[in-house]
Amino acid sequence: MKVVFLFVDGLGVGANDAAINPCTDDSNKIFTNFRDNPDRDVPFTGVVKGLDATLGVPGLPQSATGQTALLTGINAAKIIQHHLSGFPNRALRELLLRHSLLRETVQMGKKAAFINAFRPLFFDLPEQMILRLSATTIANYAAGLPFFRLEDIIAKRSIYQDFTNVSLQERGFDVPVYSPEKAADILSAAVAEYDFILYEYFRTDRAGHSQDRSLALAEIDKLSRFVVRFLSGIKLRSTAVILTSDHGNIEDLSTKSHTRNPAMTLVWGTGNEEISKKMHSIVDVTPVILDILRRE
Repeated sequence: MKVVFLFVDGLGVGANDAAINPCTDDSNKIFTNFRDNPDRDVPFTGVVKGLDATLGVPGLPQSATGQTALLTGINAAKIIQHHLSGFPNRALRELLLRHSLLRETVQMGKKAAFINAFRPLFFDLPEQMILRLSATTIANYAAGLPFFRLEDIIAKRSIYQDFTNVSLQERGFDVPVYSPEKAADILSAAVAEYDFILYEYFRTDRAGHSQDRSLALAEIDKLSRFVVRFLSGIKLRSTAVILTSDHGNIEDLSTKSHTRNPAMTLVWGTGNEEISKKMHSIVDVTPVILDILRRE
């Protein structure tokens, strides 16, 4: 079994209220709200559920602790006794360097990739600066895996965090604009090359913080198109796809902050019901993925 982990920042299970929750819009095929209708059909026979992101710690779930928990299987918020926003601090960096999901995957002898491409500025940073960036970046660094460049986007070996590349063009980079479907095809092709792929999409979190309904609807629609096309291009009988988040946000545009809502989680592929039953909080994601990869 191969595994693809689609990490979508700031996507929770919200109220069935179209005024504040763009996920209730029926125009998207993947992220339709399921709190009030858990039996709602999901394309490609996906299983949907919510994972606890509060982790037994008071306060609003945040990115640094939530992402560290997702990528290590360790309750990072409990260890530092609070939720931490932004990038990991020293204690969280140490957890990621020792227990990164990507590092564990490589040590199992599997071929892994953090498929996101980075801008040229990243490759001029000294090591100490790289270790002060996002949890996903540290997780990849811990595994000793290469980072993809913009040239890899052009060569269709990688995709950007904004898979359309519009934001790159706006910064003056000479890269093609991709439709969600074209970007999904690139990711689908990469599945044949790796045992495990991690892809990070955080524009949902930005849209949630903006409280801009039009922007949020556009992000949900764009991401839905991307996921539908991706699922149609891979062999689900031999690939597990897990999409989840570090905390809620975009599902409640009435607030500018994160939410305590469960992290929206969708699982596709052979054994998806069994896989979903093993996950109750975001801490369970890494152990489940490693268990799948161990199966032969």
